[in-house]
Parts: sequence; structure tokens; C-alpha cells
Amino acid sequence: MRQPILVINAGSSSIKFSVFETAADRTLSPRLHGEVENIGKSGRLTVADAAGMPLAEQPLQGAGFTPAIGAIQAWFSAHIGSEAGFDGVGHRVVHGGQKYSEPALIDSRVLAELLRLVPLAPLHQPHQIEAIRAVAAVAPKVRQVACFDTAFHRRQPPLAQQFALPAELTARGIHRYGFHGLSYEYIVGALPQVAPDCARGKLVVAHLGNGSSMCAIEDGRSIATTMGLTPLDGLPMGTRSGSLDPGVVLYLMQHEGMDAAAIEQLLYQRSGLLGVSGVSSDMRALLASPLPAAREAIDLLVYRIGRELGSLVAALGGLDALVFTGGIGEHAAEIRERVCRDAGWIGIRLDQASNARGGPRLSPGKSAPSAWMLPTDENLMVARHTRALLDG
Repeated sequence: MRQPILVINAGSSSIKFSVFETAADRTLSPRLHGEVENIGKSGRLTVADAAGMPLAEQPLQGAGFTPAIGAIQAWFSAHIGSEAGFDGVGHRVVHGGQKYSEPALIDSRVLAELLRLVPLAPLHQPHQIEAIRAVAAVAPKVRQVACFDTAFHRRQPPLAQQFALPAELTARGIHRYGFHGLSYEYIVGALPQVAPDCARGKLVVAHLGNGSSMCAIEDGRSIATTMGLTPLDGLPMGTRSGSLDPGVVLYLMQHEGMDAAAIEQLLYQRSGLLGVSGVSSDMRALLASPLPAAREAIDLLVYRIGRELGSLVAALGGLDALVFTGGIGEHAAEIRERVCRDAGWIGIRLDQASNARGGPRLSPGKSAPSAWMLPTDENLMVARHTRALLDG
């Protein structure tokens, strides 16, 4: 395989990965993808080819991120041939803070900055740092690149990034950052091939999944987004609360006796769709459930999407297209239908047959603004950034 790029998306107990091959013209094509599950317990490595055909499933020897990365490296070296080893490794890193508006080649200074940002993304950043350290331990000569989910939003208008806090706190970096930037960047790049008439216009992209956000984009640039300082803000998510009156946190501390750790666990892991429904954080399970609480969770999400859509349209001063992406945005036709129906006030119309088959265009051919569904590919964006930085 020619100059392979390994892309890693590390979670608390798993590593999802993809391998891309570099062509002579420096474009990338997917070759493999897989996952190491249950890191720290009875871990397993699974590998499939680009078409999804299984290639391997084997137990992980040892616990932790270093054995997991070692298993990926060993399988690749044993099965791909004489070009064993990766040309570079790209990591999806959730938070880049104020400093990083572009991907960065990882060194000790970059790693120190990522550590400093852990409090702003406590569910994500520590595990991504562990994966970076594990790659360095297993393959110390391989160059690693950090690609930041916040970077796409760093050029927003200053007012869109500001909280109404004292200036000294704003100066210390307490402001809105936004996330899912790699997904939004991919959609911006893919839309001209699908919808050239509106691709450079006023867009709202709804990245809906276990983590959800929405972004107002004009001429390919982020104008405003629903997430803020952390990935906790904005829409209700699988287990995250989304936007919350800060007074709720004060109440929980003062009258419910909850400390910061308990509140963090509540807002990140016990709220959102799971908290409201008491059933599941998975939209598929909620849509299939006959329980009223499951329907209530769905209704709340759709309502909040509609409210955020109105806010983002106001930030843009109009709308040319609404684009759905992410796991829910791509696969839940009922959610798309309900959101578009509620957005009739801004002129959104839905073609039921097109929505049922998954688009890409969801609205009738002459209607404006238009509605679309485009699958996102954050791994490909990480691979492209990694390839470009290594070549540069």
C-alpha cells in the first residue's frame, strides 16, 4: 500500500480507525477500517476492507491504549505486505483552544497544550491524548498530526464567539469555540458537487448524532454554531443536556448537595435523550419504542432543532439550504421530515419520496430554500489534513 495514512478517533474504551492509501496525485482512497473495543477489559480488534467485508477479528493481548495501537500496527504489518508501517497518523482531537485554527504536527509543545485543554472536553480529550502517546510508544518515528474539531469555527465574527462575561475572563479563553468542525468542513467541500447553486450561499448544517450541533455557514465559513466553550452546549444529545440555564447548576450545588464531579456526570452522561426518555440514548431505540417518554425525548429534540434553526437563520440574514448529516441526520427520515415540516415558515418544503430514500435532495426541485442530506466523512478530512501537512 502506497504511503498509508492511519486515522484514529479515540474514545474512552475504544479506538475507531481507518487507513487511507495515497495515490500518485496525492489524493486518498479508503482501504481499511476497524475498531478496538473494550480497551482495558477483554478487548477485541476488528478489521474490514473499504467495502465492509470482514478481514479480521481477534482478541487484544493486554489492556490499555498502547496494546490496542500495537495490535493495529502488528496486524497491518503482517497482512498488508512489505510496505508495513504508516506514513503518518492523524488524530481527531476535539478541542484546539484559542491557539489552533489549523492542523498541527504533534510535538511536546502541542501535547502540553492539549493537556491544558482537558477541562474543556473531559469526555474526549484525555483519551485522544492517550492514543497519541500510545502511537509514540509503538511507532516513535511515525509523524502524528492533530486535527481539531474547533478549528473550522475559529474565524467566526468576534461577537459570535463572545460570552457576556468580564473582559479578563474572555481574555483567558472563556468564549464560544464550537465543535464538529471536521464534519462541517467536509460538507462544505462536498456540497458543490451535489448542489452547486447554493453551495457558497447561506447554509445551516445540522450534524445530528449521539453528539449533535448545528452551524450557520456563509461562503464556506462558519458564522455561528450551537456549541460553545465545551461540547455540552446547544442541542440535547444522546446523554448530554445541551443548553442549560447556569442557574440550574447553582441550584444543584446549593440545594441538591451535588459537587462539580456529580454535576459533570449528570450533564454529560445521564441527561439528553437518555435522561428525558429513561429508555435509551439511541434514536433508533426511541423511534421504535411505544413509551410516551421516548416520544417526549424525540419531541424535545425536534423542538430544539427548530429553535436553533431560527437563531442561525437570523445570524445569516436568510437561508439558501438546510443540510442534514451525522448518524441521525443521515438515517432518521422521521426526524428530517418533522424538522422540515416545522421549518415551513422559512419556505422549506419536503419531497416525501426523496426523504424516504435518503436524498440527497429532500425538497422539490424548484423550491427554495432547499433541503439536503449528505453523509459526512470526518476520517477522510483528518486523512487529507494529515497528508497535506506531511507533504507540506
